[in-house]
Amino acid sequence: MAKKPELRPNVSKDELLKYYRDMLLIRRFEEKAGQLYGMGLIGGFCHLYIGQEAVVVGLEAASKEGDKRITSYRDHGHMLACGMDAKGVMAELTGRIGGYSKGKGGSMHMFSKERHFYGGHGIVGAQVPLGAGLAFADKYLGNDNVTFTYFGDGAANQGQVYETYNMAELWELPVVFVIENNQYAMGTSMKRATKSETLYGRGVAYGIPGEQVDGMDVLAVKAAGEKAVAHCRAGKGPYILEMMTYRYRGHSMSDPAKYRTREEVEKIKTEKDCIEHVRDLLTQGGLASDEELKAIDKEIKALVNEAAEFSKESPEPPLDELWTDIYA
Repeated sequence: MAKKPELRPNVSKDELLKYYRDMLLIRRFEEKAGQLYGMGLIGGFCHLYIGQEAVVVGLEAASKEGDKRITSYRDHGHMLACGMDAKGVMAELTGRIGGYSKGKGGSMHMFSKERHFYGGHGIVGAQVPLGAGLAFADKYLGNDNVTFTYFGDGAANQGQVYETYNMAELWELPVVFVIENNQYAMGTSMKRATKSETLYGRGVAYGIPGEQVDGMDVLAVKAAGEKAVAHCRAGKGPYILEMMTYRYRGHSMSDPAKYRTREEVEKIKTEKDCIEHVRDLLTQGGLASDEELKAIDKEIKALVNEAAEFSKESPEPPLDELWTDIYA
């Protein structure tokens, strides 16, 4: 069981069902991706988002049309949460022409101009200055759009992050820096990597406000996201959200995660799972029955299976695709 919820949260049934569905889609999609990787259908690196689903779902609930998002290589959940099609994402994972990057980007490098999703970046921390650049474009154009720039606790130690903080605050850029602190930078515990008590607190040196958030609680994430977004839209510059979350699987599919105990992982799953938390809010609060939730589970499973079949049936890119989308 997840932590005992408030039985009557200040949120509608429809909203809770949407969060439940969106998080479950990410979880089942990632589980299926893990299966396809094990079957040899996905090559290269593959970083799963299982356990962290509440972060993107909660922040997307605080966004509006026109807002942008950019993240690291652990990116499948972000794509699905912003409305990208599961078939196109899965087909990119298997390197097929039906993928968002025509099978040439793979797990870490796909994009959607229509959904304002700007990657998927394989270089640790590289997306942070790019996110500030996206925010600069919106400030230059004079609109009220905000850019969500996601990075992990490991990337938070990169020098380019702090150069970006300085520039973003100096120019009052509308960017929300989202630190997905899942406790481990690859195999290194945060406690072994820094003596900073918080990561959002490093923004104080640059004049950037921020806060630490329970990233396993989608409602807490949404509330913090709304506060951060309001700050940015008001022209007050950047805001930092440090999301305290946890990944259940290894850093990537090739990581056996022997640097932590099975008991540690199971404790988080039992006490803090973000999907079980919303399920409890719905059932214990009398907002939804087990039958309703089972119907959603069945729908999601069918959708993910359909995406997996599409990713197998879509052809590999033809050889002449080697010469397209080249900019240097």
